[in-house]
Amino acid sequence: MYKTIQLKRGKDESLRRFHPWVFSGAVAHADKELKDGDLVRVLTADGEFIAVGHYQMGSIMVRVLSFRDVEIDGRFWHARLLSALQMRQTLGLADNPRNNTYRLVHGEGDLLPGLIIDVYDKTAVMQAHSIGMHLCRHSIAQQLVEVMGNRITSVYYKSETTLPFMEPENGFIVGGSADNVAMENGLKFRVDWLKGQKTGFFVDQRENRSLLEHYAKGRRVLNMFCYTGGFSVYAMRGGAELVHSEDSSAKAIELTRQNVEMNFPGDARHQAFCEDAFKFLDNIGTATDSSLFTLHSSLNYDLIILDPPAFAKHRGALHNALKGYTRLNCKAFEKIQPGGILFTFSCSQVVTKDHFRNAVFTAAAQAGRKVRILHQLHQPADHPINIYHPEGEYLKGLVLYVE
Repeated sequence: MYKTIQLKRGKDESLRRFHPWVFSGAVAHADKELKDGDLVRVLTADGEFIAVGHYQMGSIMVRVLSFRDVEIDGRFWHARLLSALQMRQTLGLADNPRNNTYRLVHGEGDLLPGLIIDVYDKTAVMQAHSIGMHLCRHSIAQQLVEVMGNRITSVYYKSETTLPFMEPENGFIVGGSADNVAMENGLKFRVDWLKGQKTGFFVDQRENRSLLEHYAKGRRVLNMFCYTGGFSVYAMRGGAELVHSEDSSAKAIELTRQNVEMNFPGDARHQAFCEDAFKFLDNIGTATDSSLFTLHSSLNYDLIILDPPAFAKHRGALHNALKGYTRLNCKAFEKIQPGGILFTFSCSQVVTKDHFRNAVFTAAAQAGRKVRILHQLHQPADHPINIYHPEGEYLKGLVLYVE
């Protein structure tokens, strides 16, 4: 029998609009001895059932799993995972021989708040963002294997960074595999699901990388915050004259070099630099230190990618984040060649499209460049946005033509 929490009068309106969160301020009282991760039934002030979900002490007190009074068991997980797979089949992502890398479950977007599952060839990487999902991990993994059939052979659990206060151990909970090479649109990438960021690869930039490929021919490309070099590899295939990859992490630079070599062995067009981003941009066109830049002629970039980590992870950091985006984009506008193209992104959920666009607008004005918007970018369809949960729209980007 699930424990219950009861809402204050008038605080059920968002749930009646199917928003999947219950905030702590909406709760009148809760059953005693509730523990983080417990399944709870949510009742209105009049005692009417309205939702069932995972309880966790904090600002978001309940993450809703269903607005029907159902048992959250193996059949429930199976149905939700099957629905997620069927949507990816509709998108042409699952069972695609040229692409075995995709997101299978995207939290609230797939009506499974607190759960992320990415597929890399025969391995599914599962990540919990709530204690409730962590406690259900084995049941979910069992149903995942049934739903996916022979599409996967292993499930790797990776939640050390998302639930640090619990110190969960990363590791395989189904099978095990040392093969960490996956394919995206015919290109191969080594995925570091052991120690890498997120689940080991930024799956959400797949379509934006593909778009970049079409702009790369004959251009001198700078990929800032390159991580594992996804944009760099696509630029190489697109026929770029040269590609430079920058990241402050030596491990990321090594992975970038491996991925470029795996797809374009011995190709001298690529160089990678382990350097602070702002220092690197400052030195463009002025540096003479050959340890940083081995080709002076390479300093005239006419295609730049800015894909930084989240500058704001909570609303209190928004002001400083917008200043950071403005400063970063201003540097790029100052350095990019006339006729150049800038791909610029924000993955901060609290930074809205309007926030980001205004920051980039301010940067262009400060740099005194004429700038036109060619594309407005967002997360791909395998990172769906629940129409009742607009907060799920986190990735935004612009492709700009700079005179």
